[in-house]
Amino acid sequence: MLDWSKLLNDKRFSELLRRMKSSGGPQPPDFARTQFRKPAERDHDRILFSTPLRRMGDKTQVFPLESIESIRTRLTHSYEVANLARSIGIELSNSLRDRLPDDACRTIPAVLAAVGLAHDIGNPPFGHKGEKAIRSWFNRNSASLFDVPNDSTDESVTEDLSKLTEQHKNDFLLFEGNAQTLRVVSKLQVIGDDLGLNLTVGTLASLMKYVAPSNNVDENERPKKARSKVGFFATEQKLVERIREEVGLQGDCRHPLALVMEACDDIAYSVLDIEDSIKKGLVSLNDLIAWLKANGGADANGDEQVRYICKISEWERKEIAKQKLYPSELNDVSTQKFRMHAINVMVSAVLEAFKEHYDLIIEGDFDGELIEISKAAKLCSALKNFGMENAFNHRTVLEIELKGYNALNRLMDHLWTGISHRKNYNDVGSDRLTPFATYVYSRISKNYRRVFEGTVTCYHEVQHLPIRYREMQLLTDMVSGMTDRFCMDLHDDLVKHHVEMRAVGETAA
Repeated sequence: MLDWSKLLNDKRFSELLRRMKSSGGPQPPDFARTQFRKPAERDHDRILFSTPLRRMGDKTQVFPLESIESIRTRLTHSYEVANLARSIGIELSNSLRDRLPDDACRTIPAVLAAVGLAHDIGNPPFGHKGEKAIRSWFNRNSASLFDVPNDSTDESVTEDLSKLTEQHKNDFLLFEGNAQTLRVVSKLQVIGDDLGLNLTVGTLASLMKYVAPSNNVDENERPKKARSKVGFFATEQKLVERIREEVGLQGDCRHPLALVMEACDDIAYSVLDIEDSIKKGLVSLNDLIAWLKANGGADANGDEQVRYICKISEWERKEIAKQKLYPSELNDVSTQKFRMHAINVMVSAVLEAFKEHYDLIIEGDFDGELIEISKAAKLCSALKNFGMENAFNHRTVLEIELKGYNALNRLMDHLWTGISHRKNYNDVGSDRLTPFATYVYSRISKNYRRVFEGTVTCYHEVQHLPIRYREMQLLTDMVSGMTDRFCMDLHDDLVKHHVEMRAVGETAA
């Protein structure tokens, strides 16, 4: 049985790991001592003001390198997920008040708003195509990365590569933005040490949609949801074990609030991304309604939610048409009305599903998705299928995605030169072998390089990891932290310098 007082644990790792506070500074006066926010509310604010969150303003949600400013980015998507999650949290904390701690009415909405903001913070540029590009690069280079060269004369390289485990390799072959998110907020936002944003363990546990290491992902046709994707990397394994111990989670059990955040992500993806598709002119609202009627079960004996959404949307459009708007305005306003009604139906269904399955969830035996077991399951599925078949796979979208995919692969080639081409294999900060490698290494974030070189104060327990693993993780840290435009700009810059170097005899990567 899960215990909410543990699930909402507000301890920070700085407390658990006994980080020493700086001494000798001036004592704050009374007016500077006030702290009226709950720890979870401070978590939300730390995420909100963080640099990685702001970078998501130039990261792809669905449509990469978009010129229409009102089209959603990862940042606006995250704001909307956070808002939906907070709203559900308010209702849950009030309706379940007799089963929750006294301060849950503030803590639960704050945790859900925080994890809604942060859930995509580790995603690379170009959305899910960026994740695929990273995986493909490691698969393409797996032999040179993982296998000891036949002609190797450096015993230190041979010994190091022999330490790579299945988990070490799969962390990159199965790279996941979800696992990178945990790494960013818990370690990479370096402010003098390796505690990242130093969030509470309750918030960190709620952030984890998946709980499997990369060597234990469920590959069945219908996998267990908790293990269907990589939840964390080897570098964060000890951290995850400590988090789950502190909040009372065992086995494959996921935090109840992670289930809510996941459902809100599904709602945003299925409804709001289609709104953007309509705004871009790839499809129309009439196309969507016709699709729902044909594929969503909107007939008299079909799905009640789908039927209602179609009926109310057509009625709203007729009412709005009476205002004699321009066609583009009519389409835009009608689509907004569709979004409003669809979100209301789906949020209500998720709330009902959580309450109906509360006992199973709190016993730790729930392994599904709230949206899939809700009354809005058919609606959500139909919307996702419509978006995938009629908008997200549109030729103009695929062309730009392909451009980003190819650029990211070439960029990783050059970054690997800067990371791996150095004089001393065992000294990761040693001089690079060529001027090009030196230049490339200088373009990698100082924060990430400090973590890679081990020059920051460390509090998390870190198991000894092969140098090759650390090299590959520096590569993914750098790439995942980029915005779409920075990725393209850095790619163009390194290609230019690489060509110039080759012109004067510099060898290629």
